[in-house]
Amino acid sequence: MAQALTKIFRESNERKLRKLLPILAEVNRFSEKVKRLSDAELRAKTEEFKQRLARGETTDQILPEAFAVVREAAKRTIGLYPFDVQVLGGIVLHQRRIAEMKTGEGKTLVATMPAYLNALVGKVHIVTVNDYLAKRDRYWMGPVYEFLGLSVGLLQEDTPPDERKKAYQCDIVYGTNAQFGFDYLRDHMVLSRDQKVQGPLDYAIIDEIDYILIDEARTPLIISGPTEETARMYREFARLAKLFKPGEDFEVDEEHKRLSLTEKGWEKAEKLLK
Repeated sequence: MAQALTKIFRESNERKLRKLLPILAEVNRFSEKVKRLSDAELRAKTEEFKQRLARGETTDQILPEAFAVVREAAKRTIGLYPFDVQVLGGIVLHQRRIAEMKTGEGKTLVATMPAYLNALVGKVHIVTVNDYLAKRDRYWMGPVYEFLGLSVGLLQEDTPPDERKKAYQCDIVYGTNAQFGFDYLRDHMVLSRDQKVQGPLDYAIIDEIDYILIDEARTPLIISGPTEETARMYREFARLAKLFKPGEDFEVDEEHKRLSLTEKGWEKAEKLLK
């Protein structure tokens, strides 16, 4: 049964990938053309794409040329040129699907193509599993985006609020799921709109999606903290607790680690708290 299911899913994925081959062929055709462009002409493609999108073209329509531009920019800036399999992975991510790639197949480079394309129409968040990877990938891949005129931000655990706001104003932001998640929660606790740090939630690329959306999802993001009033109440109750006598005002259940007030204890508590 397991072998049959594996075969079915493998064949299904292969069919889906075959449907992407015509798009890959277009990317390769444009790649030959953009090789002949100067650095200035390559950079100018970003503004050209934005104008075409404003006139009504879609990101799907400009994808082949945009991916080819990123391919060439990566080669000129960081010395890496996405292979066909990486282009296919980028197409899958742009289509908001999951791309499974083996270790060493260059997932970090794959993300640059759909990230660039979607940053032309909105803000892009690239979600990693820890601060180290977020920082590494931002400074590793950042030159590709910056060469093409896009701004790149970085979120770390110790990033102050004003710097966070600036990071979110960038076209592409790198950070962890915890940073994006807690910023979202904090933005829903502010008293005025100008206190918010996050901007539009347009498009996200999630690295290690099984870990982040399954394993990490078992631990909820909770914002909590003591207030001045809470601290005052704790001190007051700690003072009052010393006035209660064991066996007379309260009883202790050692087996279940539980304490309960007696009738006399409740009466004393009511008097003390009036």
